[in-house]
Amino acid sequence: MGSNLHVVPYGNGWDVIHEGARYAESHHATQEAAIQAATALARRKKVELLIHAKDGSVRARSSYAGRDLSAIAG
Repeated sequence: MGSNLHVVPYGNGWDVIHEGARYAESHHATQEAAIQAATALARRKKVELLIHAKDGSVRARSSYAGRDLSAIAG
């Protein structure tokens, strides 16, 4: 399992960055585009996603770290 992902304001856009990383995973013009990219990555990596507001505060949090129950027959 990797480190949590964050969507943070950067310059005139938004970055998707792993917690503690020096460089962003990707940069996007809008927060919505960054959230879409980060959500897909968080699902693949099975990590938590934290979405920050322009002031830096966390405005939303989603966990993709749990077990994938879709693979269980039932």
